[in-house]
Amino acid sequence: MAETISIVIPVYNERRALFKTIKEIKNITSNIKDVIEIITVNDCSTDNTGDILNSIKGIKVITHKSNRGYGASLKTGIKSAKGHYILIMDADGTYPVKSIPKLVSLIKKHDMLIGLRKGKNVKIPLLRKPAKMFLNKFASFLSGKKIPDLNSGMRIFSKEKCLEFWNLYPERFSFTSTITMAFIGKSYSVKYIPIEYYKRQGKSSISPFDFYNFSNLLLRLTLMFNPLKIFGLISFSLICISLIIGIYSMFIMGNLMDVTVLILLMSSLQIFLFGLLAHMISKKWVL
Repeated sequence: MAETISIVIPVYNERRALFKTIKEIKNITSNIKDVIEIITVNDCSTDNTGDILNSIKGIKVITHKSNRGYGASLKTGIKSAKGHYILIMDADGTYPVKSIPKLVSLIKKHDMLIGLRKGKNVKIPLLRKPAKMFLNKFASFLSGKKIPDLNSGMRIFSKEKCLEFWNLYPERFSFTSTITMAFIGKSYSVKYIPIEYYKRQGKSSISPFDFYNFSNLLLRLTLMFNPLKIFGLISFSLICISLIIGIYSMFIMGNLMDVTVLILLMSSLQIFLFGLLAHMISKKWVL
């Protein structure tokens, strides 16, 4: 039985690759048996993006009256989508349209499929690679699951499950990171599919400050879905510090700093118990 697939494309000043991207999407999805709905959200572009969108037939165009951000554009598109599944991608020519049929064909076996930017034809800017690698490792550590691409902008997922975390999604660039951590945090089926990633046509709106925002977001989401990971790490760190101080003061200084060691150990126990309580509350919320 054919399903409805909604392709949501956030758009902001994408005149260079917009027409070609949507034309390719329409061509490649014409052979898919599922019903395809293409939704574009113009986030108050200042170039002629709006005119290009209005000239393309067979797509739904939604326009924001003010610039609200990447996440807000996706949320607008998802909210108006009729599809059981939502496929998101950018209009800047970076993501491979040819990968759409594969993502669509596999989604019924999973809750979310994420395009893993991997291989020779992946053109991630050199300055972003260290930050991207760190965030992927950091997210994997916090979640306890391997996350090879935290914020890939090409993915397909269940709309029903996406709506469960609606209030968590931010207005700006952290939407993809949030939905990744949320699905994994609730143990939904998430699978990565290797895709290519091309050089962007146009200027990116991501700033270096967003690295801090991504890191802060990961910590907050971990505290929500797996708080014992954070509290346990702090508790373990205090135990290690207390042991170092105890050994140093006894064997080097010749006078055990018992009060300091005791305070650190008690603090470690309290933090662990707080984490255990938070963990129980979070699991009750998730279930």
